[in-house]
Amino acid sequence: MSELIKKVELYVRQNISQFHEARINKLKTLKLEDLLKKKNPYMYKAKNINAADTLVRSLASAFMSSAEETMFGDWLEGLAIFVASEVYGGRKSAADGIDLEMDKDGYHYVISIKSGPRWSNSTSLRKQMEHFRKAIKVYHTSGNKIPCLAIEGCCYGREHSENDTRTKICGQEFWQFISGSDRLYIDIIEPMGTEAKERNDAYVREYDAMITRFIVQFALKYCDASGAIMWFKILELNSGTARTAQ
Repeated sequence: MSELIKKVELYVRQNISQFHEARINKLKTLKLEDLLKKKNPYMYKAKNINAADTLVRSLASAFMSSAEETMFGDWLEGLAIFVASEVYGGRKSAADGIDLEMDKDGYHYVISIKSGPRWSNSTSLRKQMEHFRKAIKVYHTSGNKIPCLAIEGCCYGREHSENDTRTKICGQEFWQFISGSDRLYIDIIEPMGTEAKERNDAYVREYDAMITRFIVQFALKYCDASGAIMWFKILELNSGTARTAQ
């Protein structure tokens, strides 16, 4: 086993708990109204969901799935920065929209790290391109002579594309770019399971307790005496004007 892999495995085992703790903290701070405000009530009505417990469970599952993607993406960003710092002396960037900067093979790279290749819509992609152009301009106007290139790096996936602003690399190609190892994308998977069962058991206990609380709260606030969902109350919270809410 190479020294890099040993260091990466140690980093993962020592830091993966941050992701699990973030998941549980999200559950502890989450409020029923957060779920009702951020999801589309029309869709759930169209799916003929009419039981309070079914609706609460569906909302919570969708909300937490999205939140976990974001939390784990943030965690992977930290891992990628660690790897680049060990191999190429990379560092976390202070520039807007840029996560990592490093020198390699005669070039200075400004890198935006994404969880996967389908992270953007047209607006967010244009904004990212602006961040790249600004970072490159600032780098050159600071007196640096090394050519500067922009990389959009995705932690999983198989896409590769280029335009006049940046190169997009994903999965194996991205991890190899920041590490020099064509196997790193595989080698990092096993240590991520460190204490996974114990951590997930704790999460499930907290999740089940949250669901129970929310079902009770939902029944009291958003169901009538017969137990039927009062959709108009959900819509007032979700989509009504401030005056309606009052």
